[in-house]
Amino acid sequence: MLDSAKPAFHRANRLASQKVSEILAIGARAAELKKQGHPVIVLGAGEPDFPTPDNVIEAAHRAALDGQTTYTPLAGTPEMKAAIVAKFRRENGLDYAMNEVIATAGAKQVIFNAFMATLNPGDEVVIPTPYWTTYSAMVDICGGVPVTVTCTGDTGFKITPEQLEAAITPETRWLMLNSPSNPTGAAYSPEELLKLLEVLERHPDVWLLSDEIYEHIVYDDFPAVSPAALSAAIRQRTLIVNGVSKAYAMTGWRIGYGAGPAELIAAMTVVQSQSTSNACSIAQAAAIEALNGPQDILAERRESFQMRRDLVVDAINAIPGLSCRKPEGAFYAFASCEGVIGAKTPEGKTLESDRDFCAWVLETAHVAMVPGAAFGLSPYFRVSYATSKEELEEAMARLATACAGLEWSE
Repeated sequence: MLDSAKPAFHRANRLASQKVSEILAIGARAAELKKQGHPVIVLGAGEPDFPTPDNVIEAAHRAALDGQTTYTPLAGTPEMKAAIVAKFRRENGLDYAMNEVIATAGAKQVIFNAFMATLNPGDEVVIPTPYWTTYSAMVDICGGVPVTVTCTGDTGFKITPEQLEAAITPETRWLMLNSPSNPTGAAYSPEELLKLLEVLERHPDVWLLSDEIYEHIVYDDFPAVSPAALSAAIRQRTLIVNGVSKAYAMTGWRIGYGAGPAELIAAMTVVQSQSTSNACSIAQAAAIEALNGPQDILAERRESFQMRRDLVVDAINAIPGLSCRKPEGAFYAFASCEGVIGAKTPEGKTLESDRDFCAWVLETAHVAMVPGAAFGLSPYFRVSYATSKEELEEAMARLATACAGLEWSE
């Protein structure tokens, strides 16, 4: 008789510190409340609420009809790589050769490829905090050590040259910069970048990973500059990460791209050859049109995001106990809830953390937000304003009403 005992599952040690994203868990709870009939407004999404531009969709359709449905070269079609090269020359003043760029299944894969190709056990990666949590997870999975550096609102949520200098050790392999940032929307000015690059120039073994996925979503004429364009020396050890997901509302198309030294790109291509192989052929055709086609839609959508940013920041700052720095870019507001920690809810619960605060707002006001703890910094919460003006106004009204009902002990 066969043994029907359930076989033991042995989870890899590399996943010991990993779990499903807290953002996804909040989204799942929001969906559950919606199913129960509650009018939940979700302000946790990390994607634009705009549709993919029509010309991009038409390009994908043509590619499919033309039979572009087979494997492509590992690092991208010649046309895709040419579009990437042209983009960097046109928008960033950077000249890359075809063997210095790679197309991937989303910008996340650029980062993963780079870490798999360069990190040995014990190698350190400096990550300014708060940060997109996938950064540290990928470092962990690839055998490296994430070194998080706390960057508070006092420094605009940006790492200072002094902090960077103190964080670098003989084991440091990379510095990660995300400008504009998820979750804070903070962006580094050219002057701030130059001061950080001066530190890196003193440490020739430390490379720079510059995540520029939100570069087109900046406000008030803020100059979004790639650090690779500011220093010829640092450019030789910089990997730029970008993609079409945020600027062109193409999150589901899964096309990212990277640019860096040929030796690094070649090593990343080896990693990609043993994981996903090429990025989707049809999505590459769409991305080519996004990069090469009309760009006027970027300014139109940026203007809409700026209006929503101002609405959300002003509304939060009008609520006693909450405060919010005005971000330079992206579509997130990272607000402090320090002033309500310790308050008691009408239900009699004391709010002891930003997680408590966000959970209470979701359950009672039916507004889903992400606690700062999910990004490594408390007591804050992240609001994504990539939704309609009407929903944002309603969400902010609910948040104000909820906070007005809090009580403090004598």
